[in-house]
Amino acid sequence: MGKTASAQASDDMSWGEVAQLGLRYGKIPLALLAVEALYWFITQPSDTLALVQVTEAYIWNEVNQLMFGEGASTLSTYNGWLTRIDFYHESFPGAFDSVSLYVSDECAGVHEMIFISTLVLMTDGVTQREKLKAIGVLCGIVYVLNIVRLVAFYPIAVEGCLANPNQPDCLNNMWNFHTFVYKWGFLIVLLAMWLVWFRYVGGASRTLRASQEEKEQWRVVIRKRWEQKHVALLGIMLAFFAISWFWVNGNSTAMDAKNVIDFCAFSEMTNENCLRAQNTWDNAIQGAWSFAVLGLVIGAFGFYEIQRKDGDGNWPNNNQDTKDEPEANPPTKKKKPRGSWRNRTQSIEEE
Repeated sequence: MGKTASAQASDDMSWGEVAQLGLRYGKIPLALLAVEALYWFITQPSDTLALVQVTEAYIWNEVNQLMFGEGASTLSTYNGWLTRIDFYHESFPGAFDSVSLYVSDECAGVHEMIFISTLVLMTDGVTQREKLKAIGVLCGIVYVLNIVRLVAFYPIAVEGCLANPNQPDCLNNMWNFHTFVYKWGFLIVLLAMWLVWFRYVGGASRTLRASQEEKEQWRVVIRKRWEQKHVALLGIMLAFFAISWFWVNGNSTAMDAKNVIDFCAFSEMTNENCLRAQNTWDNAIQGAWSFAVLGLVIGAFGFYEIQRKDGDGNWPNNNQDTKDEPEANPPTKKKKPRGSWRNRTQSIEEE
């Protein structure tokens, strides 16, 4: 038997529900853009994540020696940190048959961890406990995958140079692999990981239920009722972003220092001029970072609001004021008595 019209209507989503889900999913890319902006300012100074970089470089070197022999690589310092790895093989180009690499803050895998964590945290309908568990597991997987990516550099380089020994272009396969993984590979893997987790926890149905009934005691939602002060906060945020951008890109002293730093890194030089330029650049980045963070915090207060349930377990209603709500017990209208005065008196006495 076919479904009735009412049953079919209950199975189909209304346009209002589709729009509501669209708004919920739409906040994920907005959050990712905000995180990307924060991470860009964080990693502008060199070796921002030095402790993570050192641990990964150590593990990379140990695994590389375990798999390919003790003479395959060595660990040394770069900019004062143990983050440099030198590959050795008789087919590598150069007088020392070596290739020098180092673990930068952008290659530490923290960017990818923040990305997947943001995707999980912005998923609606999932309890905070489940989100924290997922973040721990997924970040652990990302850390391992990043080590695997680093270890893969050596065999790829050896394979290319065995086919074309002692030629600089024999390392192109390794650089191409690094570029692909850095630009697209990790992005594809991270999205696939989130989609698998999203399907595993039943994210679609949970998000739909969360759009209809929230079970949390508090929530951060996009502001629906805007006042002049909220618009002013967003204006201040944009002004601070402009100041932050100009603090670095519009500062000729900082840009000159950046050029000196790039030349020192290319030439592997560490002299007083290089150190002075590094200090100037770091100070400019720190100033820009301060303005950017302050702007984001100010803008967040204007764009979002924190809601809590009342004593009855209901969320506050933003669509209308309390004065417009109907009275709980409206006064009943008195019925006009009918009939003669004598009949009315008798009916009252009977009651």
